[in-house]
Amino acid sequence: MKTNPGLPAQPSPVRRFIGEQVQARLDANPRMERLPSDLAVVYRCRDYLDAKQCAALIALIDANRRPSTLLSGSGNSEYRTSESCDLDRWSPAIREIDEGVAALLGIAPENGETLQGQRYAIGQHFRPHHDYFNEGESYWPRMKATGGHRTWTAMIYLNDVAEGGATWFPQAGLRVAPKRGLLLAWNNMNADGAANDATLHEGSAVTEGVKYIVTKWFREGAWVKSG
Repeated sequence: MKTNPGLPAQPSPVRRFIGEQVQARLDANPRMERLPSDLAVVYRCRDYLDAKQCAALIALIDANRRPSTLLSGSGNSEYRTSESCDLDRWSPAIREIDEGVAALLGIAPENGETLQGQRYAIGQHFRPHHDYFNEGESYWPRMKATGGHRTWTAMIYLNDVAEGGATWFPQAGLRVAPKRGLLLAWNNMNADGAANDATLHEGSAVTEGVKYIVTKWFREGAWVKSG
């Protein structure tokens, strides 16, 4: 989502509780490594997916990719130039990965949006943006009705990239290079449940090779409605 001034999420006891619970769970997991930043809560897990799983996801992305879009409906086609693919969350192979990420974070699967694949060819990028929503945007009533704010983001790199393609958090001082199977997870909120501006991040341009990732965003409430 493109960043712009407006009405970011205010403090919330619900989002504060989610942040505390997920952070405690990840801190207790020996596979999870918290990255060094005082401004954002970011973790990584090396080799979260194996080579076979990554290859299968890449094949699905290549078969179903389309130009990426911006939630805000901005006409700036240069802001996000990758291609995207919404994966079938109910297919057995995808469901195992999708619900596995939810279990890793300890968030109910129904709070997670559909796993999305992205492909970045040479020169493609996603300019600095936040994953949390802006309550002043026209899309907010729809987002509020489908689970509310995005709390945590989980991203998995599906391949090594020869050059470029890093995920860069300029305010938090973190830069993560693509590595096959590496999972990156971060809290889009501050400790009090308000939007954390320091989670501003960019998908840097690929300068050699092609980059594949899958991303899963988690809402504060249910995104998948029962019944």
